[in-house]
Amino acid sequence: MNMGATEEEESAAELVPPAEIDWQKLDKSKFFCLGAALFSVVSATLYPVVVLKTRQQVTPSQLSSIKNAFWLIRMEGFRALYRGFGTSLMGTIPARALYMAALEITKSNVGTATIRLGFAEHTAATIANAAAGLSAAMAAQLVWTPVDVVSQRLMVQSGVSSSSTQYVNGIDAFRKIVKSDGARGLYRGFGLSILTYAPSNAVWWASYSVAQRMVWGGVRWYLCKKNGGGESEYLRPNSKLVMGVQGVSAAMAGGMSALITMPFDTIKTRLQVLDHGRRGPTVVQTVRNLVREGGWMACYRGLGPRWASMSVSATTMITTYEFVKRLSTKNQEVFT
Repeated sequence: MNMGATEEEESAAELVPPAEIDWQKLDKSKFFCLGAALFSVVSATLYPVVVLKTRQQVTPSQLSSIKNAFWLIRMEGFRALYRGFGTSLMGTIPARALYMAALEITKSNVGTATIRLGFAEHTAATIANAAAGLSAAMAAQLVWTPVDVVSQRLMVQSGVSSSSTQYVNGIDAFRKIVKSDGARGLYRGFGLSILTYAPSNAVWWASYSVAQRMVWGGVRWYLCKKNGGGESEYLRPNSKLVMGVQGVSAAMAGGMSALITMPFDTIKTRLQVLDHGRRGPTVVQTVRNLVREGGWMACYRGLGPRWASMSVSATTMITTYEFVKRLSTKNQEVFT
């Protein structure tokens, strides 16, 4: 980054985002242990929103998200909001480990390669983030898809009415799915999961990289104007400012990603949840059923909870993730 000659430009230059903590700088054991613990807490906090989103996607009910939540609690109790959580948590830990490893390794390698090819630093960062998001999502779906199939079956299972198949717990659901659908039943919707999450992650991480630069630029302009180009010490970013910028950038990227990928997620969820035996419906049949129920907007059923989930999740996940990375650096040179 080029420094200007004026005092104001020098002051502005102080407000530079902290350097990226790449794969080589991380203490791997601390990184994975801390990540598993903190992300488990985040997943537990956000899980009820995922349950509501899933229920709205697979039922023709026109109830709003809030009314659906009150109805579910009244009819089945508060525990219904955490149905399938144990199964989801057991799968989340190895899936997150795969995700974080693929993300950091790809980001580090692609970032280095693009810089060597002569790309500008900000362009190289965007390309590296997009490639990292793509590879991380594809790796994690090997674990996440079976976990999703089992946990989502438990999520939509009614505690007050009987259905064609009832599951006692995650292990029981696993056995019954394999018995009725075969091993392929655990990977129902795998292709759509890749189509949903791989491009979504690539777009999200690339958008996050761009959004961070935009937000940092806005913060720098505001502080420089407010300070009048005075003491540079007032423009040095502390941990609270950095986390704030990361959170806002993550929310922006998460909301856009939710809007773009919502139809794919609705179709995928239907394929994974609805019990049709070995000969389940095709993607085309699923789309036709959705359109028959509520027109093309039915593909966006549950958009509110998903938008909220992805925006809040992106904000909490990225701030947690960056926090874990700072705690896991080998030399512990963490800004204050």
